[in-house]
Amino acid sequence: MGKHTEKKSNKKKRFLNILIVIFIIALIISIVYIAKWFMDNKENEKIADKVSEAIIESNENEEEIEYKVDFEKLKEINNQIVAYLKVKGTKIEYAVVQAKDNNYYLRRNLDKKYNVGGSIFMDYKNKLDGTDKNIVIYGHNIKDGSMFGTLKNILDEEWYNNEQNYIINLTTEKEEQKYQVFSVYKIENEDYYIDTEFKKNEFKKFVKTLKDRSIKDFKVEVTEEDSILTLSTCADNNKYRIVLHAKIMSD
Repeated sequence: MGKHTEKKSNKKKRFLNILIVIFIIALIISIVYIAKWFMDNKENEKIADKVSEAIIESNENEEEIEYKVDFEKLKEINNQIVAYLKVKGTKIEYAVVQAKDNNYYLRRNLDKKYNVGGSIFMDYKNKLDGTDKNIVIYGHNIKDGSMFGTLKNILDEEWYNNEQNYIINLTTEKEEQKYQVFSVYKIENEDYYIDTEFKKNEFKKFVKTLKDRSIKDFKVEVTEEDSILTLSTCADNNKYRIVLHAKIMSD
């Protein structure tokens, strides 16, 4: 009876020791992850300061702050920067990069160093030569609100019922472009909405699908002659995508 009790006690101790080891390993991993996240954030803050030096605000227009972007300075930070994006009602004010594929900047910052938050990047298929029917820009949904972490605001009534949020600014080396929002929604992970090229009559059907998905009717007409901007981020452990579509505004 005594030996049986002793064996049982030893098994219990071994089990508890294993649990303690697992807990310590998990704690170490968590500490390393948090430290890495903290260092990445600090690195991103330094880069953001550099980027801000290339953005000049102007109050000449009393209704709206105008932005002048010095691409020469931006190119000194990263020669793959192709645009500067601003979305009202969010914290999205970022330089946009473009690589030869859509994987490179998933986990790289503007210094091209590994970074969990990645960068805001344009689809590699976009050309920015005036022929793009759908310019697509991606970013991670970071919990601290950085990158596209506040793109989820577009699903809130406070955001989509505020007309001041309907104009998206995308500045490229050639021009400052304004886009008018016509669709916002959340959908299961798919790649339909990131198509960038269309055959005859396909674009009209494409736009109708995007408008039908929207949680609000923005009453914006989009024709086959228009081109659009798409912003996309992940949600709910990558099961869903949060998406915004806007059409280019003519001068």
